[in-house]
Amino acid sequence: MRHQPRRTDRHTPPIRPPPPRLSQQQTSFCRIPYPPSPQLSGAVMMNARVFRRAALAVSAVAILPLTLTACGDTDKDKKDNASSSAASEPAAPSSDAANAMAPDKPFGPACAGVPAEGAGSFDGMAKDPVATAASNNKDLSTLVTAVKKAGLVDTLNNAKDITVFAPTNEAFAKIPKADLDKVLADKATLTKILTYHVVGQKLTPKQLESGTYPTLEKSTLTTAGSGESYKVNGTSSVVCGNVPTANATVYIVDTVLMPK
Repeated sequence: MRHQPRRTDRHTPPIRPPPPRLSQQQTSFCRIPYPPSPQLSGAVMMNARVFRRAALAVSAVAILPLTLTACGDTDKDKKDNASSSAASEPAAPSSDAANAMAPDKPFGPACAGVPAEGAGSFDGMAKDPVATAASNNKDLSTLVTAVKKAGLVDTLNNAKDITVFAPTNEAFAKIPKADLDKVLADKATLTKILTYHVVGQKLTPKQLESGTYPTLEKSTLTTAGSGESYKVNGTSSVVCGNVPTANATVYIVDTVLMPK
């Protein structure tokens, strides 16, 4: 067999150099990590939940004092406003305070008939002793006549600090005329009746609310009422009370009082 020579004209691929070798740091950086195990993932998630709960608890603790402070400020503002409103509103006077103010002036429906000026006015009566003051009031003319017949003018005018329950002309008119004329003609009986209308001390409206008082006639009379409404012995109403005179306080009544 004949030896054939090797052909040298065929294409020969070039020889490539080997790739460069990576350092250990580069290899670690490019390494793809393995997925975490289920146990590791559960632990991570549990730690995350615990961390979130702790964060919420801390936030709640931080916010709670601010909330309580705001509520406390609101309640305090309400109390301050209520106190300011209560302080700005005037207190209503009590019944006792109203009664305490009553003695400062006369009261009652018949007081409207008292003249504003002159000797028969309240100011004029305050300057005269009680019998003289009554004589200047036209509504007490029958009483004045009876006092003169009984000879009690000086007795009443010279007495000190007394209270007189003075019957009006209409009060005497309630007594039948024959009986009234008979009483006026009997000085002893007339004196007994008139002195029963006199108490040996000045009485204020407050004292009339509920009281029993001795009279110059030596027996007692009772009073009851409040405000501007009072009765003597339960039957005779005060129609103009707390009228001052120089030596007495006068309560004008609508019924003649009879000794017990």
